Amino acid sequence: MTGILLIQLGTPDAPTAKALRPYLKQFLSDPRVVETKPFTREYFAAGPPRPPRRSVPAWLWKALLRFVIVPFRSSASAAKYARIWHPETGSPLMHWTKRQTALLQERFPDALVTFGMMVGNPSVEVAVRDLLNKGADRIVAVPMFPQYSSTTTASATDVLFKALLKVRVVPAVRVVPPYYDHPVYIDAMAKVIEGDLAALGWEPEHFVFSFHGIPQKYAQRGDPYSSHVVRTTRALVARLGWPRGKWTMTYQSRFGKDPWLKPYTDDVLEALAKKGVKRVAVGLPGFTADCLETVDEIGHESAEVFHKAGGEKLRAVPCLNDHPRWIDALESLVRTEGHGWV
Repeated sequence: MTGILLIQLGTPDAPTAKALRPYLKQFLSDPRVVETKPFTREYFAAGPPRPPRRSVPAWLWKALLRFVIVPFRSSASAAKYARIWHPETGSPLMHWTKRQTALLQERFPDALVTFGMMVGNPSVEVAVRDLLNKGADRIVAVPMFPQYSSTTTASATDVLFKALLKVRVVPAVRVVPPYYDHPVYIDAMAKVIEGDLAALGWEPEHFVFSFHGIPQKYAQRGDPYSSHVVRTTRALVARLGWPRGKWTMTYQSRFGKDPWLKPYTDDVLEALAKKGVKRVAVGLPGFTADCLETVDEIGHESAEVFHKAGGEKLRAVPCLNDHPRWIDALESLVRTEGHGWV
């Protein structure tokens, strides 16, 4: 039997500082996420790969996380999650991931469809164990990140294969590759944007494509993420038929003092407002489900930046979520990679 595993980043169990502490500790302990020293040639040499060494001793990094970073960030992050937390369905990411899983199960009635989180619950390890306990001997894994980055896609496969290290009988595994310019993904994203703009009731003067950022040094070390972002944007504007002056591509969610990929979303929104642009819409092609970074960061914090600079209306376009075209796209991606299995 074939199992289909959606791998998403994750969400805390509750919008509280107590729940955020283990979540942030796990997230920021990932050497793919916090990479403080470049991968060496030996890392890519034949033989068992080793994680990159940090520029600070392991004990010091753990101490910083435990006593400085996590305590200070947990309360602030909890307040942000509280703004978007639904009393019944919890975080938007959890809600939409469950919906995507259920709808994809309808498309594959003879397979087992589930999801696992890289950080938090339910974990990828628990999801893999559940699939195997139900009889799956093949798994098609779907990292829910259209553009490849070592911080997301590679981290997702790390978590998956670490889970399989604990299994005696390892199933056959296929992983859906990045789909940053795949026609089914581009079409789904375009349909979401077109539908949302048509229902707005007002016309944006400018459109911003906002993607999650990564540190510039990651790209300089070979992470192809920025090139995938550019190719996604080019494919989208071609599909939408938009002229160059109608849109801007940006990066959001900067963390720390190091320079990240530019231009920064908030800087662009502020500059647009100061130039006299009153109405903007922000699309989020790098996110397959609404989450803290889309609902709160763009819909609340970035909107506040835009308004303070003189802007009047900002629309954060919903993510792919459970849009029928996106479920069609997911089905197509799984059928292609799972050819002969599903």
